[in-house]
Amino acid sequence: MPALDPRRVIPVTVLAGFLGAGKTTLLNQLLRQSALADAAVLINEFGDVAIDHHLVDKVDDQLVVFASGCLCCSMRGELARSLRDLFMRRLRREIPPFSRVLIETTGLADPAPVLSTLLEDFFIAARFRIDGVVTAVDVTHAEQQLGRHVEAVRQVAMADRLLLTKCDLATPGEIARVAQRLTRANPGAPQIEVRHGRIAAEQVVGCGLYDPASRTADVRRWLAEEKVAANRPGEQPRHAHDVNRHDALVHAFVLRFEDPFVWPEFAEAIDVLLATCGDRILRIKGLVGVRGEGAPRVVHCVQHMRYPYSLLAAWPDGDQRSCLVFIVRALAREVVEKAFVMFCGNAAARDGE
Repeated sequence: MPALDPRRVIPVTVLAGFLGAGKTTLLNQLLRQSALADAAVLINEFGDVAIDHHLVDKVDDQLVVFASGCLCCSMRGELARSLRDLFMRRLRREIPPFSRVLIETTGLADPAPVLSTLLEDFFIAARFRIDGVVTAVDVTHAEQQLGRHVEAVRQVAMADRLLLTKCDLATPGEIARVAQRLTRANPGAPQIEVRHGRIAAEQVVGCGLYDPASRTADVRRWLAEEKVAANRPGEQPRHAHDVNRHDALVHAFVLRFEDPFVWPEFAEAIDVLLATCGDRILRIKGLVGVRGEGAPRVVHCVQHMRYPYSLLAAWPDGDQRSCLVFIVRALAREVVEKAFVMFCGNAAARDGE
């Protein structure tokens, strides 16, 4: 896959969250802010009658509503067509220029296929980039939803940021319990408490690798490997015995490698992992040292898909070890480590992370 420059394409933010998490309230509030005044908005709805877009203030030529299905399955083709159409209408100046796209998914949607559409369609991948997944979590119902609904767990595990909504309706103890549970599933995602549906746009955008203000890579923030390593629950995720909890087997871990990789060997190892375990690998983020190259490559994978790598101008700091952050469900760390030994002859460092 050729390298892409993510700084030259339009950022896309996916707003996810389970049913009743308050996504439409958040979207309404966000679109009133100047930072998102020129955003294009795509809203997905489940069912035959579109409702939510009537509750969104920004109803104009830059808002597209999907009303015939769920983005996580049959609507992927329509999402790609709508993104292509938005770009071409922008190019022909039929609509005002937009600097980013917001996609609000239905409460039952899995974010992975939405992200895959942005990765696997060549036209889309060359013009749009994933800025991040922002997941709204209703703290008053989160514990029940995470225990019973796998969709809610996947929305949390794949998030770059977590918005803890309805904190004004919860006690400090309830908020703390939800926050702890979210940290176990996705320790690298910052958690932002939201009260009365109010949040600054700056807290939602800019989740990706590149800082939209400085146009430079903020790799350590994006990887958040120190947070993941600090939350390491041991070789097995906590509560692994509780088969009735959908979030019980979701966990994150970091692999670091002292020796640089031969790129084709690394790519083969990743591709085999994704092909055989992709349903259990929710996301991979990585900074990879390649033999013969003085700067790292950035790797980003979503389930079965590996995004075209990007190149950094230099290592972000003195630590030039390769670093891979995995968020997985019911997948042992040792299985992943063996793939790199088998295909690359490269063993992960055992230094307590």
